[in-house]
Amino acid sequence: MSALQIVAGVIVIAISLAGLVLLVRAVRRMLTTFRVGRPVTRTDRPGARTVTLLREFLGHTRMSRLPVVAAAHWFTMISFGLLFFTLLTAYGQIFDPTWTIPVLGHFFLYEWLAEFFSWGGLIGICYLIYNRRKLHPARATGRDGRWSRFFGSTFWQAYYVELTILGVVLCVLALRGLEYKVDAGASAFHYPLTFFIGDAFGGLPHHTIKALIVVIATIKIVISMAWMITISLNTTMGVAWHRFLAFFNIWFKREATGRTALAQLQPMVVDGEPVTMESLEELDEDAVLGVGKIEDFTWKGLLDFSTCTECGRCQSQCPAWNTEKPLSPKLLMMTLRDHSAAKAPYLLAAESARADLPAATAALADLPLIGETGYDVANPLTAYNPHGPDAVIDQDVLWSCTTCGACVEQCPVDIEHVDHIVDMRRNQVLIESAFPNELSGLFKNLENKANPWGMSARARLDWAKGLPFEVKVFGQDVESLSEVDYLFWVGCAGAYEDRAKKTTRAVAELLDTAGVSFAVLGDGESCTGDPARRAGNEMLFQALASQNVEVLNEAGATKIVVTCAHCFNTLKNEYPQMGGDYEVVHHTQLLNRLVRDKQLVPVARPDQADTSGVASTASTVTYHDPCYLGRHNNVYAAPRELIGALPGVELKEMERSGMTSFCCGAGGARMWMEEKLGTRINLNRTKEAVATGADRIAIGCPFCRVMMTDGLTAEQSNGDAREEVEVVDVANMLLAAVRRGDDGREERPERSEDAPQSA
Repeated sequence: MSALQIVAGVIVIAISLAGLVLLVRAVRRMLTTFRVGRPVTRTDRPGARTVTLLREFLGHTRMSRLPVVAAAHWFTMISFGLLFFTLLTAYGQIFDPTWTIPVLGHFFLYEWLAEFFSWGGLIGICYLIYNRRKLHPARATGRDGRWSRFFGSTFWQAYYVELTILGVVLCVLALRGLEYKVDAGASAFHYPLTFFIGDAFGGLPHHTIKALIVVIATIKIVISMAWMITISLNTTMGVAWHRFLAFFNIWFKREATGRTALAQLQPMVVDGEPVTMESLEELDEDAVLGVGKIEDFTWKGLLDFSTCTECGRCQSQCPAWNTEKPLSPKLLMMTLRDHSAAKAPYLLAAESARADLPAATAALADLPLIGETGYDVANPLTAYNPHGPDAVIDQDVLWSCTTCGACVEQCPVDIEHVDHIVDMRRNQVLIESAFPNELSGLFKNLENKANPWGMSARARLDWAKGLPFEVKVFGQDVESLSEVDYLFWVGCAGAYEDRAKKTTRAVAELLDTAGVSFAVLGDGESCTGDPARRAGNEMLFQALASQNVEVLNEAGATKIVVTCAHCFNTLKNEYPQMGGDYEVVHHTQLLNRLVRDKQLVPVARPDQADTSGVASTASTVTYHDPCYLGRHNNVYAAPRELIGALPGVELKEMERSGMTSFCCGAGGARMWMEEKLGTRINLNRTKEAVATGADRIAIGCPFCRVMMTDGLTAEQSNGDAREEVEVVDVANMLLAAVRRGDDGREERPERSEDAPQSA
């Protein structure tokens, strides 16, 4: 053994032992920290979870939103695993430059794959470095580089990881070329993509080539072990740790089927059990509702924070961040991760040992998650301070969220942002009584009148006045909902809000025209509780939901049609938590089915239709996807098919549509809160809709209709939108196309006593 090999051997053994010891220590510390979190069961259906993991890992399904980046990352990721065997080979080459892994080392398929993915990894990592530089905040437009998805990310860590991969693959390619020259009798068959590298060293003596192999193998191992030591000393280095943690985070995701953590919110849990109206009375006085401190999150939440790779996809799609509000889902996860790591020594220390901890660590003991951070509008980063002194996250961050779910939909490692945000809201509302003033009125109206507007229950049927047919009411006209095809859940907006009433009437007329029987609950209907739950008032939600479920079950409800996307989501996905299982369809789904089945036939061209509040000059339409219909429930096709069935109508998609659709700003109870920071979300969305040049902005949710109409009105008053542009529900458009020879009046005259009972 040469002196070079002895020195190299000492170096690699020393650095490898240090790296291994530190890695084991870091993993144990992280696992111990995760166990501090509250319990949650995520081990159901292990087979389905494994299939989901393999699909997302090998198929990169969560990365596919950015196809080029996804391809580059896929090659980089696969090379990271496959080239581990070349690391083992490098250890042997320190002592014998001709050494290969027994059996595997000269197996041609392995050699081909190793070379192919070495080049693929090299190209992939070069592109990822280029892409990060291209999107660097310093190169981005807007205030302080805010519009870069990498704004706030830790760049030195990302570059270090990327340069580590670059160095490793370059070493692998160099070693393969040198192995070709040192391997007596080797042919290009075994070195198809690197033999020419070896040929470049053809003039060197045999012993020099062997020495080069030892040197490069040492460099490769040192680079790899230095990376291991670095990440072991920086357990908050998400851009590196996600390589390991992502597998577990995906396997333990909320839905074993692979569905994103959207649609239904998770119940509020204490000691591993959901809190109900009944169990609330039995809880200890010091029981924590929601999340008020980092240890109140579940272990899966703590795993989420550590898995964040700081890619900023969530940030780039967030409607709050894109309208200059302080909420960045990425910065939120990063801050909670850093705070968790900073507080871990206190949480893990014995009671008697806590007095000996550094003052800075002890100060984190009672630091609230939400409060005043000294947030400066000009510097969004001031809203996030993992070390206090007054709070970790500014309250404006928490209340800027519309719960649209764009962050969850975009996250490549399945972080459950919305669940965490709502859990923190629950603590603020139920324990701290710290929430925006506007929500006080909302909660009061829901408690006293069972609707957000505070209107009388007697007015819930006013929308039906003047219809040329009788709207059946459960308890008056029908004794059981089994007597009709559907229960028509009108919703609070559909009953009280003037613009939404037009949609309610249109749907009722279309169902009657199609011969679909339906009934409504009338004053027996209450708010589903959606705004209360997403504002954090879980107990108010449960009070409203349990009341509705009791009414629905007693009425024999099985099939429900609903016009509000928020009611649709709550009835369909959250009421089963309360004992209410129903077949729930959105009105665009049902109407589209009726059109396909020829029970409704659109015959009038747009220039012939002038009914239901729809202008007669429109022929181009752009459709706004409601977040709680599209992103939360994957209903994208039905509204578009319905629009496509209208004669003479051209659909113009906005740039942000489908799963990347931009929120209207009303979700998460934001409908009842003022936007005091940044620009208005609805204006941002309306400008995009107007820019398509469409004559109509079609919607499928009353919340969206209110927000988009208000935005359009503002645009028109500023002269930025044509006066003839209008916001209209898809149902109103269909009704206008189905009617033939109508007199053009928006509302039909009230029915007299002798009026016919059918349309």
